[in-house]
Amino acid sequence: MEAEVRAVYPDAEIECTDLTGNGDHWFVKVVDPSFEGMRPLPRQRPILSHFKQHIQSNVVHALDLKCWTPEQAAEKEGDQSFHPHQQDDFVGIHVRRPSKE
Repeated sequence: MEAEVRAVYPDAEIECTDLTGNGDHWFVKVVDPSFEGMRPLPRQRPILSHFKQHIQSNVVHALDLKCWTPEQAAEKEGDQSFHPHQQDDFVGIHVRRPSKE
């Protein structure tokens, strides 16, 4: 996972955590000074585009992306990854794609 993210942001500090042990749910933190002045989606879009084929084929089912500047990473030190399958107080949506047969 880290090598794939590094292909998109080669100079970034990258932390990847396999949330389920199956390689399909990932927490990915990317810290890069180039994110300065960018909104969250433009920071994440290159990674999402890179993983599009893996997401469509369901090899990767979930990506929790945190794309921060070094200053934001220092402020948010200790923030936990999002994992909808292990949180009793989950508020949000979880999208399930229909199986292709």
